[in-house]
Amino acid sequence: MAPCRLPVLPVALLWVLVSSSSSSPSTVAPPRDLRISDPGLLGSLDVEWKPPAHIQTFNECTVKYKFEYRSAGDRDWKVIFTRKLKLRVGFDLSRSAEVRLQTLLQGRCTDDVEVQSDWVHATFQSPPQGKLESEVQNFQCIYHDWEYLKCTWQPGLLTPRGVHYGLYYWYQGLEQALQCGHYIQEQGINVGCVLQNLTQAEYQDLNICVNGSAAATLLRPLYTTLRLHNLAQPSAPEQLVLSVSAAQELRVAWSPPGGRVPPHCLEYEVQVAEDAGEAAAAWAIVSTQTETALTISRANQSHVSCVRVRGRTNIFCADQGFWSEWTQDCFSVSRKEDKQLFILIPVVLSLSISLIIFMLIGQCKKRSPAGKPLHAPMGY
Repeated sequence: MAPCRLPVLPVALLWVLVSSSSSSPSTVAPPRDLRISDPGLLGSLDVEWKPPAHIQTFNECTVKYKFEYRSAGDRDWKVIFTRKLKLRVGFDLSRSAEVRLQTLLQGRCTDDVEVQSDWVHATFQSPPQGKLESEVQNFQCIYHDWEYLKCTWQPGLLTPRGVHYGLYYWYQGLEQALQCGHYIQEQGINVGCVLQNLTQAEYQDLNICVNGSAAATLLRPLYTTLRLHNLAQPSAPEQLVLSVSAAQELRVAWSPPGGRVPPHCLEYEVQVAEDAGEAAAAWAIVSTQTETALTISRANQSHVSCVRVRGRTNIFCADQGFWSEWTQDCFSVSRKEDKQLFILIPVVLSLSISLIIFMLIGQCKKRSPAGKPLHAPMGY
């Protein structure tokens, strides 16, 4: 019996198979010359790099970059996939900026398998200035009615006399950082700022820096990044109306506040309480809702004497927000009943007296002879 023989492949075909399999790269070089620069935009830094050497040889593959960044101390990295060679991203300049980058190669040249390079790293640190205790304290901002931003602060612990504070801001769309045009002052020192016309800054990063200057003293600047929709505080709801239905159900209705606050972005909290005349009334939440009306059943409202409503930006438009002031209306069922009782008592008394007089007159007429007065005239 003849032995089994494997088919002999042509030498040319064998060379093609070997060469094609060996041409698929298993590694790719990382990007080159990764660097970070500060364009003076209060925390938005420019990061740029060059492609790996000889990357043009992989013309049948797509070259992308995985870019990760964070401020020192943050646990998580923010990730961007891009084909660009330059990005502008935001950092907290009070801490060092950290970035890392790698090349991603995928396509026909890799048999559609993604090949990743090693990471390259870079950091950036603003030159330190002043002691930490010289930085302003208690910095906070509220976006009132989606119309204006009010930020306030207090001087740092190491604040010399004659200090001058300035607030600067920048967001995507501005060519350069701008300074506050309307400061709030106490004893001649800037302790706050009101910014208007920030519609273009909504739903994006707003970079802010508050720095100070004093004679022969360096002060630590404060850097922060805000999102206006997370700082919004609407005005109180309007036109709170209470009414009682025929089924003795208490109906509460109100209108959204005015201003630029989108009505669909609001949620409301409704609370009720007893003892309207007492400052320490025990308020209880009965509803948190997006509708502008609520019906409280008779069983649940029998002892209610006060209703109040407030609003804030809901989770569909913001991660958080500030509650408005309360819209409040108080009443007392018992007082209404007493008032009705006080009205009825004089009426009942009047009717009773009239009835008594009428009965007495009737009895007197029955006792007197017909056609003769009760008392005869004098002289008869």
